[in-house]
Amino acid sequence: MKNDLKAIVLTEQDIQDLCIQLGEQITQDYQGRDLLCVGILKGSVLFMTDLIKRIDVPLAIDFMDVSSYHGGTESTGEVQILKDLSTSIENKDVLIIEDILETGTTLKSITELLESRRVKSLEIVTLLDKPNRRKADIEAKYVGRKIPDEFVVGYGLDYGEKYRNLPYIGTLKPEIYNS
Repeated sequence: MKNDLKAIVLTEQDIQDLCIQLGEQITQDYQGRDLLCVGILKGSVLFMTDLIKRIDVPLAIDFMDVSSYHGGTESTGEVQILKDLSTSIENKDVLIIEDILETGTTLKSITELLESRRVKSLEIVTLLDKPNRRKADIEAKYVGRKIPDEFVVGYGLDYGEKYRNLPYIGTLKPEIYNS
């Protein structure tokens, strides 16, 4: 699998360092609050697992499965909710945990839906941010790293459901997804 990569963007250690930094910021901001971390499946699972271990406040977790890629390398813009939350979020401080923020269309839809459920507060933490791809007016409060507009895989990020298990993040060679 490593032969399918053009370059490593974040090493295992880089990712863990970012989780520690983000965890410290979130811990400071959420002292004394009723925090619910919402992981966006499937890509955020590895990031969420490592991040919440570094958040030193009581918290609950839940998941949503939302898709706008439908197997390709770019968002179609059509957002489908495949799994909704299993708990009430009314009057809770909700932190959406996402692996990557690109066009923002998926996160914009999610935030609008969750805000309609009368949350106390709603913020986003993302491991990766590609601001050059943004189509929707949305930003994450907590960003691990801004990256250039290249297709990345690993550490939860996939291409055709493959590469999620890589412990680092790398850019996929274009011949892999253009074939």
